[in-house]
Amino acid sequence: MDVAQLKTLIHVAELGSVSKAADRLNIAQPALSRQIRLLERELGTYLFDRHGRGMVITEAGREVLEHATRVMNELEAIRDITSGGKASYQGLVVMGMTPTVAEIMTVPLVSEIKKAHPKLSIRILSAFSGHLLDWLQRGEVELAVSYNPEPLRSLRIKPIMMENLMYVSADADNPLNLELPVRFAQLAGSDMVLPSPRHGLRVIVEECAEQAGVTLKTSVEADSFGAMINLVRSGFGSTILPLAPIYSLVKSGRLSAAPLVDPTPTRKLVIAYPADRPVSPAARFVAETFTQIASDFVSRNVWSGHIL
Repeated sequence: MDVAQLKTLIHVAELGSVSKAADRLNIAQPALSRQIRLLERELGTYLFDRHGRGMVITEAGREVLEHATRVMNELEAIRDITSGGKASYQGLVVMGMTPTVAEIMTVPLVSEIKKAHPKLSIRILSAFSGHLLDWLQRGEVELAVSYNPEPLRSLRIKPIMMENLMYVSADADNPLNLELPVRFAQLAGSDMVLPSPRHGLRVIVEECAEQAGVTLKTSVEADSFGAMINLVRSGFGSTILPLAPIYSLVKSGRLSAAPLVDPTPTRKLVIAYPADRPVSPAARFVAETFTQIASDFVSRNVWSGHIL
């Protein structure tokens, strides 16, 4: 039994398919199938039931999976113990962020990293949460900042903050006020610029509308953060966004924003690491720096929400 076999077990169990696991891990399918067979032979039991549509983990497989996950966690804990004390980091850390987070965090994060470790480079990739987590599982990024991810055994999740979403407008005649909350039901009938239904933010907004007993009037759908802002500023409607990426626009008066209540739309921001491979000390430093900056923004009310 070795770590590669346990890693294969985790991914096949999560995806229910050797072919999908092979694609994610970029390893030939026969090699992964052989790892599973060798593990089953050593343990003397079937870990999966095979059928035409894939592989379903058995009860024995579930018990082994629990231990395999703990083994991976213990290996990472050992790496944590021995990774401290490095005087200076160098090389490249590849990090994924959602577009709204990248909008506010990229410059301060890079500034702090360069100040502490001038030889350390960072590459920031921006995409929706689903894409980021897929890249993380494939090894294309080392860590990812994401919203509301599903619990997966292939990922290690560290909660950062619970973010409040704000009602945002460019109506100069009726500006919103950060000190005056707006009841969600008041959005009924207003023209709204929202992301498409596949976007996590849209799902949250629709759930809040259902709780408030209203139907939102969507005038335009746009999945690009920049496009949403431009549409709102051009008079196509109001929108719902976090405060942080539009903070400078609100302070300058080009946009106005107000908290939403009854209910308040929120989403959890997390940093995700791979659970099946080591995370470099440099990547951990980047994550710690991100968390410190986020905490500072929350304390100064630049980012509406609370640190977890």
